[in-house]
Amino acid sequence: MRVRTSIAAMLAAGLFVGGAADARQTPVPASDATDIVPEKLPHATPYGAPISLQKATAVMQAAVAEANRRGWPMNVAVVDSGTNLVTFARMDGAQLASIAIAEHKARAAASFRRPTRMFDEAASKNASLLSLDGVIASRGGIPLIENGKIIGAVGCSGGTGSQDEAVCEAAAETINK
Repeated sequence: MRVRTSIAAMLAAGLFVGGAADARQTPVPASDATDIVPEKLPHATPYGAPISLQKATAVMQAAVAEANRRGWPMNVAVVDSGTNLVTFARMDGAQLASIAIAEHKARAAASFRRPTRMFDEAASKNASLLSLDGVIASRGGIPLIENGKIIGAVGCSGGTGSQDEAVCEAAAETINK
């Protein structure tokens, strides 16, 4: 019994010391993109009045039409400039988990004033981004901009990120002209 305990203790000590040695040998980058200080704020599009139900419905219908055209059952959420849900559609056959995801994408696009594609692309370079409340690192959320102001956002979910984004882009064209 003592031999087993001694062997276990030596193995544990070896893993602890080995792990510490590996951590010290990992080089730390001297600088990265987070060290760059831009002259102007990025993504500073101002918020406008909340999208009307009529416009939100048109955006949602355009998304559903595009998804139907491609044969992709989707969930589509449209939020206003304050990230409040205005309208939602769950197409027949769309996966249930994507209901909350579509809403999350729309809210993130509106509150952060940028397409969620940017979080998807940035997450691999800066994992701390994922610690921000409300971020979703998945394509398929696009702000709706009218007269240079954000009036809301559309979020789609149910397919791949690129499919979700394609449907959102078609929907956003009803506003973002």
